[in-house]
Amino acid sequence: MNYKEALEYINGASWRASRLGLERITELLERLGDPQKQLRFVHVAGTNGKGSICAFIASVLRRAGLKTGLFTSPYLRRFNERMQINGKQIGDDELARIVSEIKVHADAMDEHPTEFEMMTAAAFKWFADSGCGIVVLEVGLGGRYDATNVIDQPDCCVIANIGLDHTAILGDTLSQIAYEKAGIIKYGAAGVMYQQYGETMETVREVCREMSAELTVPDFDDITVEFDSLDGQVFSYDGESYAIPLLGTHQLRNAVTAIEAIKILRRQGWDIPHEAVEAGLYSVVWPARFEVLHSEDPWFVLDGGHNPQCAAALRECVEHYFPDSRRIALVGILKDKDYGSIVKTLAPLFETVVCVTPDSERALPAAELAELFKAYCGEVLVSDGIEDAVDAARDMAAERGGMVCAFGSLYICGQIRACFGLK
Repeated sequence: MNYKEALEYINGASWRASRLGLERITELLERLGDPQKQLRFVHVAGTNGKGSICAFIASVLRRAGLKTGLFTSPYLRRFNERMQINGKQIGDDELARIVSEIKVHADAMDEHPTEFEMMTAAAFKWFADSGCGIVVLEVGLGGRYDATNVIDQPDCCVIANIGLDHTAILGDTLSQIAYEKAGIIKYGAAGVMYQQYGETMETVREVCREMSAELTVPDFDDITVEFDSLDGQVFSYDGESYAIPLLGTHQLRNAVTAIEAIKILRRQGWDIPHEAVEAGLYSVVWPARFEVLHSEDPWFVLDGGHNPQCAAALRECVEHYFPDSRRIALVGILKDKDYGSIVKTLAPLFETVVCVTPDSERALPAAELAELFKAYCGEVLVSDGIEDAVDAARDMAAERGGMVCAFGSLYICGQIRACFGLK
């Protein structure tokens, strides 16, 4: 099996949808020799910001000299982005080798594993074979029945910001969704939760009480911003000063959540110097999160936010960093998202909108999206492709002395970044 064949197999449509449960991933991993039992983990769930928190923690652990695995989803350009060790993606040949081994076992099972279960097994196998000291593991969907939750008690559980998303699967209230996310908390575990209030916070606290788990909640009021520009942010927290390249108030809060997770790891015996925390936060790389792709003539920023909470955070960033600019939007959204709320939140910020259709079978057609924007914006255009949309938006922004903000779905982000020569 070569790389192309491996991707075709693991992405096979015939095993994308299946009943919830950990039975399949458990059996598959047993057949592979339970590679996850050779590893130690930081397990991260949540609705928004979990990828950023994973990136912060992994960057710090690398700076501390630990061989650090990172498993995230989805990817921007290449499947291999999902699995990294010390910032380096899994190689094509290595992925093909591991998927070939997985195929033998998966095809022999009475109930075939899902696409995500096979991805998770492949990551565990690679991390174990490579001798990773610790793995930062992002939940795919929910938590309780997510394939990543097959692991034993991690060194730290992290719950990122929780909002309404995937309601058809996880429930249509914040308490129901929080309960599913908190399913990663094992008995006697130590965990951190992004500061929230009301039913979300109480649900997670109740789960922790039931599981005799220690829960730390960072105090966001203790964050003091010392510097904030499109070049990055400097802030103090708990008596220490840090700098991050990621923009927006929400990223300061994600960084502080990561800092609290690092404190828990220290209590678990990990040697993580303060200098590693400073350097790791400063050097973190996490694309498509209010990412500046081009500065001036015109400015072009990209954000993969795809739900109402993300839209609210994006609006705050646009208004904060580009308060007086004439703004052009480039937008592509999936039809299974709450696109009505996203449009309502963000449309008033822009004088012109260019709509595109993401490269996904779940895409909302650009023409349908355009009809929604017409209720708010005077000029709404439909583009046939990403490259044409980027060119059109940049040309309009340059002529008007304005800026471009591309958003709506991670499915458009990889192609947009490629237009700027970025992988």
